[in-house]
Amino acid sequence: MSEENSSVQMDKETFDSEVRNQMRLRQLHTIIEKQDSKGLSELYDSMEPIDFALLLENLDDEELSQLTPIMDDDELAGTMEEAEDKERIRIAHALDNHRLLTAFEYMQKDDIVDMLSDFPIGRRKDVINLMKADDRKIITNLLRYPEESAGGIMTTAYIALRGDYTAEYGLEKIRAIGPKTEDIETIYVIDNTGSLVGYVDLRQILASPKSTRLSDLMDDRVISVLPETDQEDVARLVSKYDLNSIPVVSPNKHILGVVTVDDVLDVIVDEYNEDILEMAGVSKEESLDTSLGESVRLRLPWLMVNLATAFLASFTVKLFESTIEQVVALSAIMTIISGMGGNAGTQTLSILVRQLAQKDLTFRECWKPFCKELLLGLIDGASTGLVTGVIVSLMYGNAWLGVIAFIAMIGNMLVSSVFGFLVPLILEKCHADPAVSSSIFVTTATDVLGFFIFLGLAKLFLPLLM
Repeated sequence: MSEENSSVQMDKETFDSEVRNQMRLRQLHTIIEKQDSKGLSELYDSMEPIDFALLLENLDDEELSQLTPIMDDDELAGTMEEAEDKERIRIAHALDNHRLLTAFEYMQKDDIVDMLSDFPIGRRKDVINLMKADDRKIITNLLRYPEESAGGIMTTAYIALRGDYTAEYGLEKIRAIGPKTEDIETIYVIDNTGSLVGYVDLRQILASPKSTRLSDLMDDRVISVLPETDQEDVARLVSKYDLNSIPVVSPNKHILGVVTVDDVLDVIVDEYNEDILEMAGVSKEESLDTSLGESVRLRLPWLMVNLATAFLASFTVKLFESTIEQVVALSAIMTIISGMGGNAGTQTLSILVRQLAQKDLTFRECWKPFCKELLLGLIDGASTGLVTGVIVSLMYGNAWLGVIAFIAMIGNMLVSSVFGFLVPLILEKCHADPAVSSSIFVTTATDVLGFFIFLGLAKLFLPLLM
């Protein structure tokens, strides 16, 4: 299929999807108006839970409060599990505490904790106090872990069997426990004290003789994390070792819960979005719905920092004011030099931030890639500088102006390589997030030093430019 035909096909699929969603939305409005619970179940069953949750985002609060009473508990639970945090809270506002608890019975504990952590403290306490004693204990324990830690994203719905169980008896236990768990493929093996000693795949149990003990089937090279482990490190381990889930254990190796691959995917997406926003000086807490005052509070400090660095670049230009007055062309050319340096610095910076986030680079092993970036800066600077120098010479009829532009471009590209590489490394060494403020330092360096190199050369060669 050609690229043009593929594009047409994608446009058609997008259009069909929009039409289908509009039809479903009209159907949902009719269901709400008629309070048709049977029609609602048919609509829900015809869609994926995530698509149904997205459809509800089109309803206002009043429509949502009219919809929830005619939803089955499992439909309500499935919708809340798939919905975004903000939408979950909207749905919860439409429910009283007893109805909410009924829906919670169909939800995984980690999703319940995610919801409760966003509740006002008063309602959170009320809901927890209404829970059964066992559920209350589990939820309370999960809530005490930091939200972005292994303990904060783990679920307690897992299968752990003793190593002295036979394959036959193990399968009986799996049949009983399996419907309540998220991951049934990985079976964790514990000893008589409850400590984690290994894991075994369900496939191995199914393919083994009935009398085989799980301890003979298990792999004791189990990879686990502590509940305080940062969620980024958890995601990195799951990705590195291609795991379906990873156990969260106490210091004495008692299993507390597991982090499943679907939660890891959410973590990866969240961390990626957070890094992209922070590189632009925007907080992950902000969205288009954020209030004006909150947006000012989140953005203005970074803009003030940028303003300070802009003045620093302006003061550098002011030092060469008399030179610029004599050769006006310099004012037009110097922005090209600084701009190209900033772009090159951002390229190096982006690669370094990604490598550091993936823990693929340490401070000790950075000298080889650093030398490579310097050589790359030299080649890029010479290539772009040659083009710039030729065009400048032809535009202003002065070959020396082109030579200055050529040398300055090489110098600023080297600056961008040095700062684009070292700034995130130094911030990482100082236990600061390189994604947050690296771009400010790199841009400042390429602007200030780019202006200084170019205008300094122009002042040095001023008689040749007149």
